[in-house]
Amino acid sequence: MNALEAVADTADGSTVLIGGFGPAGEPVQLIEALLDSGAKELTVVSNNAGSGETGIAALIREKRVVKIVCSYPRQVDSRHFDEAYRAGRLELDLVPQGNLAERIRAGGAGIGAFFTPTGYGTMLAEGKETRVIDGKGYVLEYPIKGDLALVKAHRADRFGNLVYRKTGRNFGPIMAAAATTTVVQVEEFGEIDPEHVVTPGIYVNRIVHIGRAA
Repeated sequence: MNALEAVADTADGSTVLIGGFGPAGEPVQLIEALLDSGAKELTVVSNNAGSGETGIAALIREKRVVKIVCSYPRQVDSRHFDEAYRAGRLELDLVPQGNLAERIRAGGAGIGAFFTPTGYGTMLAEGKETRVIDGKGYVLEYPIKGDLALVKAHRADRFGNLVYRKTGRNFGPIMAAAATTTVVQVEEFGEIDPEHVVTPGIYVNRIVHIGRAA
């Protein structure tokens, strides 16, 4: 499939999990295709809220995103997030990074909820159930699931199994497992040693071959 075909059926109001830690592992071409698809009123779950003019920043600039769930919304050149948030056009759900990863992992693993000490006693725990276990305070957190996951991997084989390139792995494996439809852009196709598979093909629905930039 090409990138636009792979995301063309994304419904308005979808929750989209987008991999990447800054530019590392960011599926830029799939995000651009999502923008071209015309989907709007999206909830985006990612590590950050984008910067510059590409990727998630472009989705926010074009007013396609109504809510973002992330751990690091402000960074260098995050002007489109800043503008939308200050204008009240964008809702922010701020989640500590470890909690974000575990909530997504729980969504893929079928875990109903879990207790974590992170955020206990802070504003991020307001309105949430808390409990003291063995003398330590915990906050109840719920899983995050997506209608669509956009992931970048290094290589796929003919079964859809994936391996990643170094830090590009980041949120990819857990997001692939936590979405109803997972679309992956890959740099290479080829055989993968079964012992090296990171994301099993059972979690992958669509693959787009986009070679590595020179």
